[in-house]
Amino acid sequence: MNDARARLLYLDQTLDLLFPGPGDPSPYTLLPHRLLPRRLVPRAWWHAGGRVTVPSGRDGIENHLSEVFGTPVRVTLRVRPARRANRKPILEARAADGPIAFVKIGDTDLTRELVAHEARTLGLLAGVPLKTVVPPAVLHHGSWRGLSVLALTPLPVRRGRVPSDVLTDAITEIARIPVPGDTDAADPFPAGGGRGHGEPSPERGFSWHGDLTSWNISRGPDGRLLVWDWERFGTGVPLGFDAVHHFFQRALRRDAPAVAARACVARALRILAPFGLSAAEARLTALRYLIALADRHEADGHAPLGPPELWLTPVADSQETLL
Repeated sequence: MNDARARLLYLDQTLDLLFPGPGDPSPYTLLPHRLLPRRLVPRAWWHAGGRVTVPSGRDGIENHLSEVFGTPVRVTLRVRPARRANRKPILEARAADGPIAFVKIGDTDLTRELVAHEARTLGLLAGVPLKTVVPPAVLHHGSWRGLSVLALTPLPVRRGRVPSDVLTDAITEIARIPVPGDTDAADPFPAGGGRGHGEPSPERGFSWHGDLTSWNISRGPDGRLLVWDWERFGTGVPLGFDAVHHFFQRALRRDAPAVAARACVARALRILAPFGLSAAEARLTALRYLIALADRHEADGHAPLGPPELWLTPVADSQETLL
């Protein structure tokens, strides 16, 4: 099945979930077109093709969001790609004067857990004085028809390169986010260690965003870094995990997983020197990150990079003196 067909099949499933009917048909348009489906938007008179109709009854997500925000709402729906463990419906809610929320829908056990974790994380960040990082704020978190609904403030995303010093400052600031709580508090996504408490330290470990990729960040108008998708936030990890993750995800866009994993270790000092790590500390941090990522995939029941023995074991074996 090609990418367009896979996206359209998932779109049909999503529309059944979010627009269950009954109701009069409401016209939408697939953009840019059906052979390259990326967004489903309310239809305008100038749209040439890609017409899709969905029920507009009171049981649909638009009516629910209209009640949540106290104003008529239309939604734009992202047409999601091939199956990922954390794939979920993603919406942009728009009122008459423009976008009012970015909405995530938890429709599986894992994605409901991720949505709840992100809501808790953003609640924590709302009380932390951040100088470089700008996260979204939670506007609404609730349930609808058995689904989890998380509405966030829309960030003014701008395309363009993020300066390396801004990225380093952001990673450092996230790493030092203090996490209050007691030893009985459970963090479902510790990602490399138990939940940390109080001020981070090398002994307790540091915090990390968990998915700090080029597509989850943007430089804001004031020069600070806009950062979204906090559903993988974790604590108790070595300093620099976010930097290695950022590098690894970029490398995966051009290299096979095994090649990208080797590059993480080979270039570890260059990646992590801004955080004061030695060459040995940097290589060990890169290895621990790769192991933590493999553990995440196993916990998700999903292997997007293939079996770890093909992409992780060879690089781990080559650095066994560090482990």
